[in-house]
Amino acid sequence: MKNKKTADLSLTGSLWFKKSGQDFLGSSRIQLLEKVGELGSITKAGKAVGISYKTAWEQVEMLNNLSDQPLVIKQTGGRGGGGTRLTEAGKEVIHRYRLIQKEHERFLRSIGEHLEDGEGFYQFLRKVNMKVSARNIWSGEITQLEKGAINTLVTLKLKGGDCISSLITNESVESLDLALGEKVVAMAKAPAVMIVKELGAAQLSACNILRGTIQRIVEAQVDCEVTLELPGGNTVSATLTKASGQSLELREGEEAWAVVQESSVILGRV
Repeated sequence: MKNKKTADLSLTGSLWFKKSGQDFLGSSRIQLLEKVGELGSITKAGKAVGISYKTAWEQVEMLNNLSDQPLVIKQTGGRGGGGTRLTEAGKEVIHRYRLIQKEHERFLRSIGEHLEDGEGFYQFLRKVNMKVSARNIWSGEITQLEKGAINTLVTLKLKGGDCISSLITNESVESLDLALGEKVVAMAKAPAVMIVKELGAAQLSACNILRGTIQRIVEAQVDCEVTLELPGGNTVSATLTKASGQSLELREGEEAWAVVQESSVILGRV
C-alpha cells in the first residue's frame, strides 16, 4: 500500500531538448522565440514573457551558440530602425517543439496512474537536474588532443569555424572518454574572460585570443558585461568592473579581443 505522501504525488513534466548534454530548448525559451517572431524585438519579447532585457539576450545568444544554424538574427536599417527576427530554422524549431510537446503530454497522461516510489524518483531527478552557472557555453567538436605528462590541451571547432582550447588533466580526458571527432560542451565563466581593445604586438600566454565585434555592453552599478560576436557567429561574454570598461572606451560595433586562459575553459559531455 502506498503511503499518503507518495499517493499525493502526481506526474507532470517539462519537455527539454538537450544538445551536447546541456538543456537547450524548453517551453520558456520557445515562448521567448515566439514573442521575438511576433514583436520583432528581443527586448519586447523578454518583457512579454516576464524576463529582463539581459536575460532575454543571454538566452538568445546561448540558443544561437548551441544551434547548428542561427535561430534569431539582427536586422539593421529600414523604417523601423532595425530589430530582430526569427530565421527559417527558428520557425522550424518552434513548429517541431509544439508537435513533440503534444505527444509528450499524451505520454505523461498514459503513465501517470502507474507511479511507484514516486518520492524516491523525485529525489533522483533533483540530483541529475543540475544547472551550469557558467555564462559562456559553446558546443563543438574535438579537432586536436595534445597530451603532456600531466595535462592535455583539447582544441574544439565551434560552429562557423571558431575555435577554443581547454587545458584539462589526462585523468579528465580518460574519465570523459574524449577522442577526436567527439562532440562536447565548453564552458567559461564571464569573470574569467578578459577584453582587450587594441592587441597590437602584445604577447599573451593564453591560447584563446578571440577576435570579435562588440555586440552588446550592459552596465550595472559596479560592473559591466561585454559580449563579443565572433566571426563564426558564436558569442563570448566578459564581466569587467565598470571603471575598466570605461577606461577601455568600449563601444558597440567596434572590434575587440576576448582572452581566455585555456585552464579556465571547462569541458563536459553526455
